Amino acid sequence: MKRTSLLALILVFTVISIAVAGPTAASATANQHKPNQSATDLSSGSSECDPDNRQESGAIYRICMPPAERYNNQLVIWAHGYVDVTKPIEIPESQLCIGSFCIPDITNALGFGFATTSYSVNGLAIKQGVSDILDLVDIYTAQKGKPDRVLIIGASEGGLVTTLLTEQYPNIFVSGLAMCAPIGDFQRQINYFGDVRVIFNYFFPDLGALLGSDLTSIPPAVIENWPDIWAQMEPIIFAAENANKLDQLVKVTKMPHDPNDYLGSLHTSVEDALWYNVFGTNDAKEKLGGNPFDNITRRYRGSDNDFLLNQSAQRVAADEAASVELENYYQTGGDLHIPLVTLHTLQDQQVPYWHEPLYGRKLAAAGNQSNRFNMPINRYEHCNFTPGEALAAFGISYYLANQNPLAANRVAELLPNSIDLATYEQTLATFLAGRK
Repeated sequence: MKRTSLLALILVFTVISIAVAGPTAASATANQHKPNQSATDLSSGSSECDPDNRQESGAIYRICMPPAERYNNQLVIWAHGYVDVTKPIEIPESQLCIGSFCIPDITNALGFGFATTSYSVNGLAIKQGVSDILDLVDIYTAQKGKPDRVLIIGASEGGLVTTLLTEQYPNIFVSGLAMCAPIGDFQRQINYFGDVRVIFNYFFPDLGALLGSDLTSIPPAVIENWPDIWAQMEPIIFAAENANKLDQLVKVTKMPHDPNDYLGSLHTSVEDALWYNVFGTNDAKEKLGGNPFDNITRRYRGSDNDFLLNQSAQRVAADEAASVELENYYQTGGDLHIPLVTLHTLQDQQVPYWHEPLYGRKLAAAGNQSNRFNMPINRYEHCNFTPGEALAAFGISYYLANQNPLAANRVAELLPNSIDLATYEQTLATFLAGRK
């Protein structure tokens, strides 16, 4: 839902065809795919982006087109991931390009029109993202003509936007691809970050005090000075004498981590969970009309003394207005009547994989499980996919919308690495075999 992991995802999807901003900076430097910038030459044709413009909501949108002779009259919309609420409203360039590979270029190289929007707000932007993308379809139609098909792709927060749109507007979209997205239960996603903060405060009370005494309100100074605060906290959390406390924090919260790099991955997992608590709490409270986190009846398990933990843990009740708003605008329902592909790493530290089986239960209850194709990836980190995996997910989404695969020669151009190409071909072959 935020930065490093999302940037890794964007690298994948820019390299193939199609994230969230947060704690650790990505190692690669992102280019900015500005309108009319010279496009990446992918031999399949170049990408031409119109000047950015503004939607009535205040969101900024961008449309990029392939050469007319290559246009397949289909539109791909990109729903971006979480952007820090303190940032200005603009298209998140870091989620469009890394190096010389840009989503508009790659998408256009495959013959699709491309469109994206900044959304009218940053931070918690799911409700606004749904509205802004619906408006973007109308804008594209007015400017470029009505596309034969509209495919939507989103990652993390944008993946939930994608899933809500595929459930609610099957008359507009023909398929969706939701990657590393909180589609199972958004209330539980909020509770996950809140629970980490509660359990962290219990095991590390002095450090928890640095984040403020009120779980439902983060002091502005904490948000402003987060990098310095984390730099102060991190060596204490991971000190040898606190190893047992850290282990219990992980067990109680079921914090995802890399089993092959337990401590190394926990540096990322702990920071990410606390980052979202710090940057998301005030924003969510404002947009939802109250505090959404609730642990009044929660029984925590996994510590050395669960009785003492549950007697001592801070308790917070959700505000009814926030709970109603979440239920009305942020929860999936399983009412899925067009194809949706979901791609998710099993050890996702920001959006835990448990969202996928939870969403599966909703689909099963509604009798719609056949409309979702899930691709679990046994790997640590949010949105951590290879180019072959990500292009395969998009290829399956495309197949389900068009009943034929992406052109093999185009795929080979976009996946010059033989391992990535083999991953794509094997995944697509397995999918097609399962449909016979």
